[in-house]
Amino acid sequence: METDTKSAARWVFEDVEYATRGEMCEARRRRYREHLDAGMNFTQAAHAVGVSKRTGKVWRNGRTRASGRNEKPSVDWYRSTVDKPKQINARYLDQDERVSIADWRRAGAGVREIARRIGRSPSTVSRELARNTNPATGMYEPYRAQQMSADRLKRPKAAKVRTVPGLLEYVRAGLEARWSPEQIAGRLRRDFPDNKGMHVCAETIYQAIYVQARGELRKDVAKALRSGRARRRPRRDADARRPRFREPMVMISDRPAEVEDRAVPGHWEGDLICGAANRSAIGTLVERTTRFTILLHLPDGHDAERVQQAIIRKMGRLPGVLRNSLTWDQGSELALHRRVSTTLDMRVYFCDPHSPWQRGTNENTNGLLRQYFPKGTDLSAYTEDYLDAVADELNDRPRRTLGYDKPSERILALINAS
Repeated sequence: METDTKSAARWVFEDVEYATRGEMCEARRRRYREHLDAGMNFTQAAHAVGVSKRTGKVWRNGRTRASGRNEKPSVDWYRSTVDKPKQINARYLDQDERVSIADWRRAGAGVREIARRIGRSPSTVSRELARNTNPATGMYEPYRAQQMSADRLKRPKAAKVRTVPGLLEYVRAGLEARWSPEQIAGRLRRDFPDNKGMHVCAETIYQAIYVQARGELRKDVAKALRSGRARRRPRRDADARRPRFREPMVMISDRPAEVEDRAVPGHWEGDLICGAANRSAIGTLVERTTRFTILLHLPDGHDAERVQQAIIRKMGRLPGVLRNSLTWDQGSELALHRRVSTTLDMRVYFCDPHSPWQRGTNENTNGLLRQYFPKGTDLSAYTEDYLDAVADELNDRPRRTLGYDKPSERILALINAS
């Protein structure tokens, strides 16, 4: 029996010196577990490593201190390969089904007959017999088969994004381009239609980021997550604000049905995203059918005069087929909406007070833009070239609602067809 000594900060167990007492104790517990796995009983294993039987019990079971604090077991002995998972999905065969398979097999029933009797497909039974028959005896042993299945379920498995060549690099590139995991998963199916190995769901990408990578890509995925909030913001009373424009507003309830169902392109939604203390702003315009985005540069302020000038300057470059209507909220920045309507030959509609969901496409886009323009910053500091670059990047993202087409692809198709 080996003993441990402390001399000049030296901790020794089984002739091996450890830097700290904790490392030495961990080695002793590890050896205790090995003795148990080798067939020793609790008393023998405890004596072999130089501790009492009671200490070994504490290692295996944990204990409750007098203060009420529970200590977890420090020896992972009960999780050996003889254990079964606590819960197995119903799609897997269970112990009773395996016993039935063994009984009917001994009775001479065929695979299809066994499958019919236990309510499983013949392929399931055939695969079970092929995988779990004992090669030493040539017999199907149900309890051995159950344990083999449990062991396969618990074995470590490498993440798919790390086993398929090129898949992890594609995911990284998508995150760096500020694509969400859902967009990456959708675009993989478009770019590799015949390579099933490159097809993963968004949840697989999240798992690779948070679980497998262990923080390696956490910063990248934080950029891909949209709202940055754990809770939804509550909606407030929609009756507080009153119309305050001289020129009569045309409300969203009067908007044609073709706008609502997105059947006809050229209908836009607009709003402002504001900077620190609402002193600066950027205008956002989103086409409802294609989700194509235009950003308005407002370095000198966002009053009604400057906003209508920016809208006319930007949207005046579009073909007439893409200038059918514009829907805005009742903010004072669009008090001169009649000029916009007359100059661009497009109708302007207004949402009900405090009803941002009536411009859902624009609100979603504004959430995406906050990745580039965080709240509380001075938005007047950004140049128009930078705004155009951000809009180009946003328009180059694949969208699930477009069948993972890009807004830039859809808008070009419309322009070429006009």
